[in-house]
Amino acid sequence: MLLAIAAVWSPAVAHADTSPGAVVSVEPLRREIWVPGTADAYRITHWTQGPDGATLSSGAVYLPPGEPPVGGWPVVAWAHGTIGLGDHCAYSVRGPGLPERDFPYLAAWLAQGYAIVASDYAGLGTPGPARYLNGIDEAHSVVDMVRASTQAFPELASKWVVVGQSQGGGAAMTVARYATQFGGPALDYRGAVATGVPAYIENLVAPLGPGLPPVSLGENLNAYLVFILSGLRATYPELGIDGILTDAGKALVDVADSACYDELATRVADVPIGSLFVKPLRWIPDIDRILQGYMGIPESDYDRPFFVGQGLTDTDVPSPTTIALAARL
Repeated sequence: MLLAIAAVWSPAVAHADTSPGAVVSVEPLRREIWVPGTADAYRITHWTQGPDGATLSSGAVYLPPGEPPVGGWPVVAWAHGTIGLGDHCAYSVRGPGLPERDFPYLAAWLAQGYAIVASDYAGLGTPGPARYLNGIDEAHSVVDMVRASTQAFPELASKWVVVGQSQGGGAAMTVARYATQFGGPALDYRGAVATGVPAYIENLVAPLGPGLPPVSLGENLNAYLVFILSGLRATYPELGIDGILTDAGKALVDVADSACYDELATRVADVPIGSLFVKPLRWIPDIDRILQGYMGIPESDYDRPFFVGQGLTDTDVPSPTTIALAARL
């Protein structure tokens, strides 16, 4: 039978095991954000590995109906797309940014007998900053969400795949590269599905600066860029990101630190990108290498099959970049 948890289980964090995947709390997930067809759903808080050591992360667990098969329900780790950086935006708090698209998709996996675990990514819904598009950070969060879920729910199998879209498509690719390494022998990683992968976005970000034409890139791309600046500032405080921004640019990055996507997109819709900067991003020494390490999609050393899909009319993740990634792979 499905594990019944009537109340929050939360050992004292001060004395908790802080190893990757160690569970801190399990509580019922708000029914308003259950995937259709879910038999039971929970929110898990657990430890993961961040840039500065152990940090908290959280996420949602959806259990399918019926009796689990021998060995337990196989797991789909869902890596969500851009929803924002504020704690109130977290997937396990607010649900997906596009429920009309994501819920039917996830429901199809549930109907086929998969449990779904959806990481919020560290800093979303837990203390500390969220580091948007930090691939390694997101990969640790996803892998450790799987580890925590299999510890909290013995009816889950150790075998799992990662599926991601947009921001989550990039996360899924980085998970695919590091899942075996980060998960160790306790988890049986099988493969990945990544759609709308933000490949080589670092090459589009690096040339930005005050010399750009005075036009807006539109609310979507503007919001993504400001979220990227927020993530860079949180991950690499030594870079002095604020030092290359105008007062208006710093104010918008401050807003991004705690905003959901729709909130920020409205604020930046008509902002000319060049107006954010007093110096070009390349004023920062070695920024091209830093950006590649921060958000670059791995090009080698995958040890399991993966699938990459791309919409040819996608205006957020341009298809030529994904085609270039496929060629490199």
